[in-house]
Amino acid sequence: MNRINKNFYPYLIFFLIVVPMTAFSQKVKNKNNYTYQVREEKGDLNHDGKMDKITVKMDTVDETRPLRLQVFLSQPNGKLTLAVSSDKIIEPQFPTENHGKFNGFQIPNFFIEKGVLKMWSEIKGGNITYHFKYNKGNFELIYVDKLTSDTTKGYVDENTIFTETKFNLITGVRTESDEKLGSAEAPKVRKKRVLIRPLPKIQDFKFSDKNRY
Repeated sequence: MNRINKNFYPYLIFFLIVVPMTAFSQKVKNKNNYTYQVREEKGDLNHDGKMDKITVKMDTVDETRPLRLQVFLSQPNGKLTLAVSSDKIIEPQFPTENHGKFNGFQIPNFFIEKGVLKMWSEIKGGNITYHFKYNKGNFELIYVDKLTSDTTKGYVDENTIFTETKFNLITGVRTESDEKLGSAEAPKVRKKRVLIRPLPKIQDFKFSDKNRY
């Protein structure tokens, strides 16, 4: 019995060491599968007069096809340094909860305008644009512009009502306006104050947060 125990311990120790190392190496390997670039945009994001860059890459190994947003900032030596990386701001093309089905939305587009990083995304019944601005080392959400319709037919007609939402997170003012397609009536406007502090940072932002705005 003692001989069995003595022979067993080295195998046990080997198993305890090798298995975690294997799992760790698999995790590291999975993180490097974002190899297919689907978006790239250049512009000055931190107001230093130099061109910065954003990229969106897809993991083509993972069956859900997740996407990674990365923001690179120019340094004084002219090189680009990774400032932000997020795997959760963009919904995977084939979410797990969809059981292998496409999510129905195109990959978001990104624009850099006057130092603001804009992310335009399709949502159910419309689209939403997020505005992120660089501030003290972070990209903060400062503005949201959303347009949706109440149609359930797959097309719009004279009875379709469009709702435009403009949310200034800096002031906290959120405005909604309803307008019927082709109507001469003035839009119905609703306004309220919603203060979110601290301002959401791009690295903490999740694609499901669209429901908050």
